[in-house]
Amino acid sequence: MSENLITLEHVSKVFKVGEENFTALNDVSLEVGKGAFMSFVGPSGSGKTTLLNLIGGLDRPTTGKVFFKGADLESMSRDRLAAYRRENIGFIFQTYNLLPVYSVYENVLFPLILNGIKESQVRERVEAMVAEVGLKDQINKKPAQLSGGQCQRVAIARALVKDPLLILADEPTANL
Repeated sequence: MSENLITLEHVSKVFKVGEENFTALNDVSLEVGKGAFMSFVGPSGSGKTTLLNLIGGLDRPTTGKVFFKGADLESMSRDRLAAYRRENIGFIFQTYNLLPVYSVYENVLFPLILNGIKESQVRERVEAMVAEVGLKDQINKKPAQLSGGQCQRVAIARALVKDPLLILADEPTANL
């Protein structure tokens, strides 16, 4: 049996909203193996984004544990946690999170540069990924010059270009 990519053990997340506590997740346990496809469905405010943020190491659970390939995310240093995200995860956020001063090409290139890869080594891969999402003719445009659907496709290309072990997609088709 292969090791799980992601394991959650009795994870809960509580947010303080004014004077009240809001429980976004309550005692969630799950295992995700390599190559698995998983979808979380529920109404707005049901904890889907919170769950993705915990798996992605963008937030920490109130109680419980999140593991990546057996390593506890909470025990990771800030630098190691950043490396975990950078090296293993492709994020597709609800709000795109594109860099407004960068072109489509530069936004897709950005995660590769963060991983220490030189642009000359990946130029063709970035151009191919931009073409794959149907934005070849917009490759030099800035996000402000694109439609919402086009920005979403840039975000998808950016998440996929580094061939991550894990893709965390928060409503990836919302604007398509």
